[in-house]
Amino acid sequence: MPDSRSIAVLGAGSWGTALAIHIARANDSGANFDICMWDHNPDHVKQMQQDRCNAVYMPGVVFPDSLKLCENLQTAINQATTLLIVVPSHAFRSFVQSARPFIRSDHHIVWATKGLEEGTNEQMHQIIAEELPECKATAVISGPTFAKELAQGLPTAITVAASSKQLAAEMVEFLHHGSFRAYTSDDMTGVELGGSLKNVLAIAAGIADGLGFGANTRAALITRGLAEIMRLGHAMGAHTETFMGLAGLGDLVLTCTDNQSRNRRMGLKLAEGLSIEQARDQIGQAVEGVKTAKEAWQLAQKYRVDMPIIEQTYRVLYEGESPKAAVDALLGRESKAE
Repeated sequence: MPDSRSIAVLGAGSWGTALAIHIARANDSGANFDICMWDHNPDHVKQMQQDRCNAVYMPGVVFPDSLKLCENLQTAINQATTLLIVVPSHAFRSFVQSARPFIRSDHHIVWATKGLEEGTNEQMHQIIAEELPECKATAVISGPTFAKELAQGLPTAITVAASSKQLAAEMVEFLHHGSFRAYTSDDMTGVELGGSLKNVLAIAAGIADGLGFGANTRAALITRGLAEIMRLGHAMGAHTETFMGLAGLGDLVLTCTDNQSRNRRMGLKLAEGLSIEQARDQIGQAVEGVKTAKEAWQLAQKYRVDMPIIEQTYRVLYEGESPKAAVDALLGRESKAE
């Protein structure tokens, strides 16, 4: 059996790499975590083993000595008690299905994926419940985080929403060290919803800034966007206070205001007149908010929630509406009580 404090980070993109580096650094301060990182591309794993860094997604940040690299998914899963899944939302279900034959019922299943599943509108915790019903210890990590800053050791804070206080405490033990703060919650729906919808609103913020509407507009968009998230969250059974915390307001402000955000950059490039495909090619990584916009709009219809910013962003991305027309539509709405 693996060590009681063993963790496998499954996914070696920028965020998975940053989390693996951070967890491994705890060993430099006296922790005794057995940690490995797996990636779906064996050639990428071999290169990281040789370079002792992720030159593709986190160049220049050297891996701690205790961070192991693993080419084989079954081996990575077998040697860990906690699995931290860090793959894009569009690949989440297929990855879980591929890993399922190796997962034990006593595994702790944690993920740092943000988004809604395309075609079903489902959150990641719903997918886990469907695909791994025997695994009852589950948790999600979310909050205002840029991978590069975490890897550089800059102060960072996140929320861990877990199925039990015991699992929450375990994840805090893995994460809460150095300049990284981890806070706990039991509101998985709210934490996941905040982490998903902020990406759509960041595209909207990028569009508004790209069109030159200024700081006043950005502040109004963030504030009213938060109100939209809270309305949908309330309808879905989330806790209102979750959206005033790190996974709600914190993540929304970060993603809407800093150009490290791929979603904000998508909005800026759409405002320049680029197509989604052209913008994505220039950004060079997945832009979660593009797919999430469609699912968020469908959730708004399902729960009969008024979400005008989400609606206009959806229309720009999927119905060919111009960014300028979308902003004009928002500005032309009738006045009402806040």
